[in-house]
Amino acid sequence: MATAAAGPPTDPGTSKDDAQALRSRMRADLRSAMKARRKEAVSALRTTLAAFDNAEGVAPADAPATPTSEHVAGAHAGVGAAEAARRVLTADDLRAVVRAQIEERRAEADGYEAHGRGDAADRLRREADVLGTYLTR
Repeated sequence: MATAAAGPPTDPGTSKDDAQALRSRMRADLRSAMKARRKEAVSALRTTLAAFDNAEGVAPADAPATPTSEHVAGAHAGVGAAEAARRVLTADDLRAVVRAQIEERRAEADGYEAHGRGDAADRLRREADVLGTYLTR
């Protein structure tokens, strides 16, 4: 009788493949929205994909590194000195970013509505609806 490999159970909502699949689906949908000239979908997908990239960023370290350039004060020297490892986001992390984008759009829509800008509020609500489809898939 064969036994399963020991290790943590895999949650289907948090694997790296699921996160990559969500990104790929959004990029493909962005291309089709651009071809169909759907402004709201293009805007929502572009900003959400950019928010994914921003969420992967790592905050800079507070302490300066010891090796510095002799030409520029405080500059790091050497090949790759300016590169930093990026965070790896899970599918759950990406969905949290999508939820935040939806909440932000709805809050801004309410603000526009309060100031008599119903057209802008409707546009933001349509963008939020486009993003909402990625939470239900």
